[in-house]
Amino acid sequence: MKSRNARSDSASAAVQAAQNAAQGPLDPPAHVYVQADARPFWDAVVRNRPRHRWNDADLTTAAILARAQCDIERLQRELATEGDLTASGTLNPKHRLLETLTKRVATLMRLLHVHAEATIGRAEDNAKTLETERNAEGEHDPLIPTLRVVK
Repeated sequence: MKSRNARSDSASAAVQAAQNAAQGPLDPPAHVYVQADARPFWDAVVRNRPRHRWNDADLTTAAILARAQCDIERLQRELATEGDLTASGTLNPKHRLLETLTKRVATLMRLLHVHAEATIGRAEDNAKTLETERNAEGEHDPLIPTLRVVK
C-alpha cells in the first residue's frame, strides 16, 4: 500500500525539502544526452517538481522536453534571420518543424506535470493575485523603490 504524501507544511516535508536541496541540481541519467545549450532548459524543467518525485523514466522524458525547447529557441533565432518566406516566396519549412516541436513540448509538459496549472495552480485561482499585482502597479508609494524601464 502506498503511503500518503506528507503535508507541505509538515516537519517530514521540511526534512525532505532540505535533503533535496542538499543534493543540488538533478543531472540527466547517464544514458541520456542533454547538450550544453539545452542544459538551462533541463534545469528549468526538473526544478518544477520536487527532486524526490523524479524517476529515470521521467528524467528521460524531461531530457526530450529540454532538447525540444532548445531546438525551438534555435529555430526561432534562425527564422528571425532568414525570415518567414523563402527566396521563392513559400513559407520557410522551419515553421512546420517549429509547430511540431511546440506541440511536442506542450504534450511532454502535461505528461510530466510541469505545466503552469500543475506548478502554480488553476488560472482562476491566480486571477485575484494578478489583479492585486496590477492594482499595485497603479499605486506607487514613493518610499518603495521600483524599477522603471526607460525607452
